[in-house]
Amino acid sequence: MVLDRLARGEIRATRITHTEHLPPRIGSHADWPASIRTEVIDAIRTAGIERPWKHQARVAEHALQGESVIVATGTASGKSLAYLAPVLSGLLDGSEAPNGRGATALYLAPTKALAADQRRAVRDLAAPLGTAIRPAVYDGDTPVEEREWVRQYANYVLTNPDMLHRGILPAHPRWSSFLRALRYVVIDECHTYRGVFGSHVAQVIRRLRRVCARYGAEPVFLLASATSAEPAESAGRLIGAPVVQITEDTSPRGEVVFALWEPPLTDLHGEQGAPVRRTATAETADLLTDLAVQGVRSVAFVRSRRGAELIALIAQERLAEIASSAPDAAGRSLTGRVAAYRGGYLPEERRALERALHTGDLLGLAATTALELGIDVSGLDAVLIAGYPGTRASLWQQAGRAGRAGQGALAVLVARDDPLDTYLVHHPEALFDRPVESTVLDPDNPYVLWPHLCAAAAEIPLGPEDLALFGPETPDVLAGLERRRLLRRRGKSWYWTRRERAADLTDIRGQGGSPVQVVEAATGRLLGTVDEAASHSTVHEGAVHLHQGRTYVVEHLDLEDSVALVEEATPPYSTVARDTTAISVLETDIEVPWGDARLCFGSVEVTHQVVSYLRRKLITGEVLGETKLDLPPRTLRTRAVWWTMTEDQLDAARVNPEQLGGALHAAEHASIGILPLFATCDRWDIGGVSVPLHPDTLLPTVFVYDGHPGGAGFAERAFHTAADWLAATRKAIASCECDAGCPSCIQSPKCGNGNEPLHKRGAIRLLTELLRGAEKAPQEPHRTASAASTGSTASTGSTGSTGSTGTDGSTGSTGTDGEVPDTTHPLEMEEEQKG
Repeated sequence: MVLDRLARGEIRATRITHTEHLPPRIGSHADWPASIRTEVIDAIRTAGIERPWKHQARVAEHALQGESVIVATGTASGKSLAYLAPVLSGLLDGSEAPNGRGATALYLAPTKALAADQRRAVRDLAAPLGTAIRPAVYDGDTPVEEREWVRQYANYVLTNPDMLHRGILPAHPRWSSFLRALRYVVIDECHTYRGVFGSHVAQVIRRLRRVCARYGAEPVFLLASATSAEPAESAGRLIGAPVVQITEDTSPRGEVVFALWEPPLTDLHGEQGAPVRRTATAETADLLTDLAVQGVRSVAFVRSRRGAELIALIAQERLAEIASSAPDAAGRSLTGRVAAYRGGYLPEERRALERALHTGDLLGLAATTALELGIDVSGLDAVLIAGYPGTRASLWQQAGRAGRAGQGALAVLVARDDPLDTYLVHHPEALFDRPVESTVLDPDNPYVLWPHLCAAAAEIPLGPEDLALFGPETPDVLAGLERRRLLRRRGKSWYWTRRERAADLTDIRGQGGSPVQVVEAATGRLLGTVDEAASHSTVHEGAVHLHQGRTYVVEHLDLEDSVALVEEATPPYSTVARDTTAISVLETDIEVPWGDARLCFGSVEVTHQVVSYLRRKLITGEVLGETKLDLPPRTLRTRAVWWTMTEDQLDAARVNPEQLGGALHAAEHASIGILPLFATCDRWDIGGVSVPLHPDTLLPTVFVYDGHPGGAGFAERAFHTAADWLAATRKAIASCECDAGCPSCIQSPKCGNGNEPLHKRGAIRLLTELLRGAEKAPQEPHRTASAASTGSTASTGSTGSTGSTGTDGSTGSTGTDGEVPDTTHPLEMEEEQKG
């Protein structure tokens, strides 16, 4: 009914390209295990839950038997109660212990908002249990005066991996009473711990297990995840111990109607004369407005902070117009019922929005993925998804926010004007007939391991008994740390040698830099923060900055003091930054001849610079003008694998100069997409550049590089498996049934050039010729000792096609099989770059 009302009229009805009906599912109950405390069962019944679903009871049973377990079921399937029941029962048992503190539990969430939401859920559920359950949040927002109370008295501490890494583990003597009694560790939304971030978190958890063992504790791990492939295997890699999986979802589900929605073409034309489709932002704002008018409680998930603010602003303005002419109080009450929710808000602002959503004061919310990660948004009727979020797992996680308590729900994917989104809304089988992705991480990566070995040695000197815990690469990495004098060996143990905090050696999220504070110039009021890495493109001078429905224009960006001064204004446009990416070869470590082609591995410098911004009309997206910017470039020194081809090879492959840029670009995209099969990574941790004539190689060249400073091991692994990797790449492109390229083969969701140009057949012929030379490759690679370049670069424009180059700024997990003899060790390289 809701979808019919949204699509009313001939014009809107044509925008729905497909409707998928997911049938309802009947739930299946069980009884709680006998060892769950009766007081806990009574408290659960008081909350309105008479009996658990079968999968909830199975999770509790494994937990009570001392087995670590992961529950990987659908959204709204009651995963929280599945782990809370045994946790609360254990805490209640511990409250009767003679030591006074009793048993404790630790809860880890990927976001502060989720931890705060879970505290509310625990507090409400445990209210009948009195003071035996003492939940408390311990994160960066916790006032200093409260932190000592949390350490001394709280028995259910909710925090995040960052605070565990920097705050709790380095200060473990102050947490000794808590850690000594630690019985359970809950890791919520564990599917988000993927890629380099997930690998860092895996090492943080190993450090936690080690410190707990020091105090005589061996906690049971309870993990909750969205539906994913092989959850037990992923969870086992995350915690470094065996995990039992529960994947059968026995909760009821109402009917879900999932619509694919394509905005219409406009009368406008793009820079190359192509017709422009209406933006997903404008279309989603219209739909969110219509849903609010119908009284349908909805959330619109948006890929960017600016997009979330813009959708909320447009919806607020339209609801205000409707309310001003409404004849009744119901219509007038629409004002203020839609808001934005994103990272960068002040803590009190986030909490207020979360409360308003819980109480129903808000009918609609335009949100970034912060709300995807498990915040209990009960009672939602509809979810709008503005643009494909990048993975099927994330798509279903967002869609699952609607339809709680078994009622029916509507989900709508609104396509962006992008080849990937366009493909998906016209090929629904790519979304509905394929399984979700695996969660990929590799904690054994030496690039991730070394800072955590330093942090672990600073916490408690490392001994031989710790080597197995941190993985098979530990002995080699320890030797490198000794050579760099970061660790010193005395007897059989390794000690941290520096005065500074070892935990500060790495940012586990890889963001780096101090966040930029957004300050209202006239009043000095702090509006919020922006990640330092995003500041150049979001709060440059002249940028339109949206904050809770108010529009500001940036007057000045002070990079030295990390402050952006803004003034409130109402410009009739939005701003979009334009940037360029360049890559230069710093040093070629290894070079292998593949016939006339060359396969290389070494150090590169990737330079990214915001050079201008476009002003676009708010609704239509029409370009009003471009303004140049003078911002410093940002550089990334990292590791890369690259390959070159000669003109004779291009002739043999029948790739002419007009096709070359698209063929190289398509091969680059496909090789990045296939690399996870060989390097235990995913495409969000790697980037690529393809250049028809690179000034360092003087040949057509494709680069694939690690998207992390100093490298992360993917490119090195790619080099040593290049023949199999690129053969699989060619096969993936050739076996795809599409005509000219699609997301299954050569299109990338992270392409900085909008997937232009691409030439599928040219890529197949090019890779065929490249691999023909690989069959003649010598066994021993040639290692070069001198730098291959002194800094010349090849630039690519990431906001549009140049016709000759391509970039994929993709950045999930790491992977090496170990340190390769005679190549630069990651520790040594990092030291060289500091120098």
